This record gives sequence, structure tokens and C-alpha cells, in this order.
Amino acid sequence: MGWSSDGLRARVAACRESRKLVLIIVAIALLLDNMLLTTVVPIIPEFLYDIRHPDAPLSVSLEDLTTTPAPYCPCLNNTPSEEGVHVHMNLTAEREERHRELIHETVAVGVLFASKAIVQLLANPFVGPLTHRIGYSIPMFSGFVLMFLSTLIFAFGRSYSVLFVARALQGVGSSCSSVSGMGMLAERYPDDKERGNAMGIALGGLALGVLIGPPFGGLMYEFVGKTAPFLMLSALALGDGLLQLMILQPGVVRQESDPPSLKALVTDPYILVAAGAITFANVGIAMLEPSLPIWMADTMQARRWQQGVAFLPASICYLIGTNLFGPLGHKMGRWLAACSGLIIIGICLILIPMARKLEHLIIPNAGLGFAIGMVDSSMMPELGFLVDIRHAAVYGSVYAIGDTAFCLGYAVGPAFSGALVNSIGFEWMLVIIALLNFCYAPCLLMLRAPPARDEQQSLIISEKSSVRYVSYQNEEEE
Repeated sequence: MGWSSDGLRARVAACRESRKLVLIIVAIALLLDNMLLTTVVPIIPEFLYDIRHPDAPLSVSLEDLTTTPAPYCPCLNNTPSEEGVHVHMNLTAEREERHRELIHETVAVGVLFASKAIVQLLANPFVGPLTHRIGYSIPMFSGFVLMFLSTLIFAFGRSYSVLFVARALQGVGSSCSSVSGMGMLAERYPDDKERGNAMGIALGGLALGVLIGPPFGGLMYEFVGKTAPFLMLSALALGDGLLQLMILQPGVVRQESDPPSLKALVTDPYILVAAGAITFANVGIAMLEPSLPIWMADTMQARRWQQGVAFLPASICYLIGTNLFGPLGHKMGRWLAACSGLIIIGICLILIPMARKLEHLIIPNAGLGFAIGMVDSSMMPELGFLVDIRHAAVYGSVYAIGDTAFCLGYAVGPAFSGALVNSIGFEWMLVIIALLNFCYAPCLLMLRAPPARDEQQSLIISEKSSVRYVSYQNEEEE
């Protein structure tokens, strides 16, 4: 009995040391966070519109709401044509009114969607340095707790202000999960090639969340109601929390190396270029999230499930792109993968407004998702590599910068999309973002061969850095 309990303890200890299990936990955390992020995309715009217009919800067509013409009757001295013209004029006026309301709705929805990214943006500079002092496991678990609470508020919230609080709370939780998760992977996978593969898989979890979220939200909202999808997400989050408690055992772990200051990292031009690529890659899709469903409802009379399914090609191809360019980016040069990705993003953004049916959105949305996957899976491991060669192998702050770059796109995009759609229109908004991507792409040439710190400093740092890095190199040489 003693031997079996010792064996069990040894097995549990081996599980806790397993890099693969840590990778699975990080991937699940990113999956759930991004499922919550995107499940609301097809739900919130219509839900808020229906709250404000209970007598004319979006799910009911204007033709059904408009009074049908009375049959022709000689004694009433009416003509079918007169009645038809009257109804037609009413219907046209109703359509114009709904169009104005939907454009106005884009602004409110954009601000709600942006609140998560803005709060995450503000939290990152605190979470990054905090991980240097207490390790990654406690912030990671805190992220789960906050996300669980946010999901429950989304499930039962019935007003704009309550949903706004839920979205903002998710921002703090996301900051804890993303920064801690990426830092944990960078620490557990010190070899640059392995790190790229691991981060590609973790970003695949993120991609899967983005993939499942919109169709899951759209279908559940249409056929079951608003509360059900969020209750299911909260149950999944609870499972992830239990896994973290068992494997990570949240506790304070201090870093051995002296961490680079946030100021030193923020002023490093190479880190800024890599972070900028992440921002520009994601700002386009962030602008589409609040505006595309409303544009589709307005121009295509798209139903709820169609608004959710529209994002499906982007999500599937993002999943393919992140898994493909985790290892491929290392081979071809991450700068080249990211540069190509930005150019493809620009082309796809220009093509989206040309769509007149749901099917027309498949190719540009697929290309957009694939290209964003190229940029994200190349630049996230590149940030870890730049810290290794130019600073010290402590990763909390650099992934706070990486996550801030990601959030900046998702804060700027939804916050400005409503105002831009109102002032210059949906088409021109996407053309401007496409041009910004084209202009930024050549900046990535800086990352072809970034200079390392001087040799003497490198030797000092290597003495302080993790033994695993040296042992891995020895194993590779053998």
C-alpha cells in the first residue's frame, strides 16, 4: 500500500512537472477566454437593439410588422394600387428608420466590445511585473476566477451597463491569463524552435475559441436563448480552474534572474516593431466584429445564425495559420511570415465590402483569418527570442507588451468602428485599415537580423538563466 501511494505521488509530481500539461492548461484558458470574447459577437448587437425596440425586434421582418393592404372594395372607393403605394411608402420609411437605428447601434456595441480590450490594456503593465515577483501560477488562477464571474454576469445581465461591467471584468481576467500563460510557456520551452511550436499550439487554443464562439453564440441565441451559452461556458471554465488547482498548484515562486525593466523593453525598437505588427494585424478583424453583423443585417437582411457563421471561415483559417506558422515561421524567417501576413490582411479587408451574399464573404474572411494567424504565431515567439538575445530570460513584462499590442487592436477597432461607419461608411473604413497594413509591412525588415546584446553581458546573463536552456543545447549536440 505504501509503495502504491509513493508511486501515485511520483506520478502526480511527474504530471506537475510535465511541460505538455502546462501547454494544455494555457491552451484551454485561451480557448475559453476567446470563446467568451466572440460568443457575444452575434448576441449583443441584436439583444441591445431588441431591448431598445421591444415592439419591433430585429428577428421580425419589417414586412410582417407593416399593416397589409386592405382588399379592393368598390363601396369603399379604394384602389389596390393606392393601398399598395401607401404600404410601400410606410415600409420604405420603416426601413430607413431601422437603418439609422442600426448605424447608431454600431457605436454603442463598439464601445461595449472595446471595453474589454481597454481594461486589459490598463491591467497588463501591472500584471507583467507582478509575475516577476510572485510567479505565473497565482495570476493565472486569478484570471480563471474573474472570467468565471464575468461569464455568469453575461448570462443574467439584462441591461447595457451590467453587460459593460461583465466585459470590463473579463478584460482583467484576460490580462492575467494571457500574460501568465505566455510567460509560463516561454519559461518552460527555452529553445527558440520548441517555443515557437508550443506557442503555435497555445494560439491554436485561442483560434479554436474564436472559431467556436460566433456560430455557437448565434445558434444558441436563436434556438435556446441568451442565458444558455454563457452557462455552458461557465461550466467549462470551472473545469479549467480545477485542472489549474491540481497541476499548477498556485503559489508564490520568485524569479532567479533579474527581470528587465518594463521601460527598457518598451523603448527597445525591435520589440516595438514586433508588437506593432500584432496590433495592425488584429485591428481589422476587431473593427469587423461590431460592424459586420450590423452591416449584414442592413445590406443582406442576414439572420442571427448567418451573422455568427460569417466569422467561421476566418476562425478556421486562423486555427490553420497559427499551427502552420508556429514551426514554419522559424524556418522561413518570422519577419517574412508576418510581413506577408500584413499584406494579405490588407487585400482581404478591401474585398469584404464587395460581398452581396453570405457566400461572398467566405474567401476574404478565410484569407483574413489565415493571415492574422501568420502574424500572431510568428511575432509571439519572436518577442521571447528578442528578450533572450537583448535582455534577460524573464518573460512576464514582454508578454504584457505583446498582449497590450493585441488588446490595442481590439480596443481601437471597436471603439472607432461605429464613429467611422457613421462618418465615412463601412467600405472606406476597411480601405483605410488595409492601407495602414500595407504601410506597416516593410517595417518588419528590421527583424531580419536583430542585434544581440554585447558578448560580455550575454555571458553574465547566461549564468543566471535557466539550466534547462543549457541542458537542452547539450542534448541537441549529442
